[in-house]
Amino acid sequence: MSMPFVILESLQQIAPVGRDDRFIVAISGGVDSVVLACLCKEAGLAVTLAHCNFQLRGAESDRDEAMVRQLATGWQLPLLVNKVDLAAFAALHKLSIQEAARQFRYQWFEALAVDVASPCWILTAHQADDNAETVAMHFFRGTGLSGLTGIPPRNGKVLRPMLGVWRHQILQLAHDKNLSYVEDSSNTNEKYTRNYFRHTIIPAIEKVYPQVKENLTDSIRRFTEIETLYAQCMTRLRNSLLIKKGTEYKVSVHALRQGNGRTLLFELFTPFGFSSGQLVEIEKLLVAQTGALVQAAEGTYRLMRNRDFLLLSPAPIGSVEGQSIDSIPANVSFAMGRVEISELAQSGQKPPSVDNEAWLDASGIRFPMLLRPWKAGDYFYPLGMRKKKKIARFLIDQKLSATQKEKVWVLESDKKILWVLGMRIDDRFKVTNKTSQICAIHFIAGT
Repeated sequence: MSMPFVILESLQQIAPVGRDDRFIVAISGGVDSVVLACLCKEAGLAVTLAHCNFQLRGAESDRDEAMVRQLATGWQLPLLVNKVDLAAFAALHKLSIQEAARQFRYQWFEALAVDVASPCWILTAHQADDNAETVAMHFFRGTGLSGLTGIPPRNGKVLRPMLGVWRHQILQLAHDKNLSYVEDSSNTNEKYTRNYFRHTIIPAIEKVYPQVKENLTDSIRRFTEIETLYAQCMTRLRNSLLIKKGTEYKVSVHALRQGNGRTLLFELFTPFGFSSGQLVEIEKLLVAQTGALVQAAEGTYRLMRNRDFLLLSPAPIGSVEGQSIDSIPANVSFAMGRVEISELAQSGQKPPSVDNEAWLDASGIRFPMLLRPWKAGDYFYPLGMRKKKKIARFLIDQKLSATQKEKVWVLESDKKILWVLGMRIDDRFKVTNKTSQICAIHFIAGT
């Protein structure tokens, strides 16, 4: 089977490529990318070459660009070149040179693909040796299961059709086809981790296990299959443990204690921005008192212990100010929704018996009224009671979770609580047979 056909078959296996699709081939001038570009051309693909000159190696970087231009001219293929001061880009974004190069390349390639009218794919020349080296590096550095599955054949529009081709095969192809290519002098510098693994670690292991790279490749296939099964099991487990209500989730502390330690915590909570380094803190929540919490390293989520559960919810954003209401009628929007306030004449009708409606005796209300979150020290006289009660105690009696308590607002007048919104009015402001004017309040909770 010819190598151009192998590349075509690989592309069709990893993505729904079409006959009229276009392909941007990332070409550095090195042997891998030169061979890939040549094979794509021989396969009859609509190819555009794309080269980044990062200006990191002075004259050598310009030599690479000149080489790629020469190839494009000889092959009569369109070429796009992006010349950039990568050192300045890395400093600006506070990235290592390697990470800056990776980010810049892919951002540029993807922008090029968007600009093409017909379906367009980006091809990179990662090959089997790269894949084996990557898995070895991940293993020794420490990784989860996904790190042992190697370089993905596809990542969005980025396709890697040569992952099944070994470096020695690529070198042989370049020789057979008399292809010109350049050698990057930095590829021999073992200060870079990949080079150290390529030139020292893996050759040393090959002395004991000559088939080490082939064995790593077989392991990649097995780990990829295992990860697929694992992901399916974790999806079912996640759906059974994380019980969603509104914007928050709750998960049984008992179930977590019975689970698979940090592995389960990792799978449940890292999708919400918690880092692997926070797993010890999350474990401590399993034996903590109600109110203990951990804020996600990234994003807005947090975990809070509440009795027998952990509550996973978006954290409150900053401090929330109250809203002044100077007159009736009023229509006021606030963090938890909206209140509509009107005045009614007493006609003997009974107050509504729904949680989001409150009728108050207007004669006892002084302006401005204040709509605000409740705070420690607040108290009121719950309807039907002669004694005052702290709102904190009232909310405990209502069995509200810690995150639900944060969403409770009150309406006050002259420093007296009129209504704990959606829950209970103050007995001192209830409507009686002596009431002549009613202050009617309708609370519309936000979504």
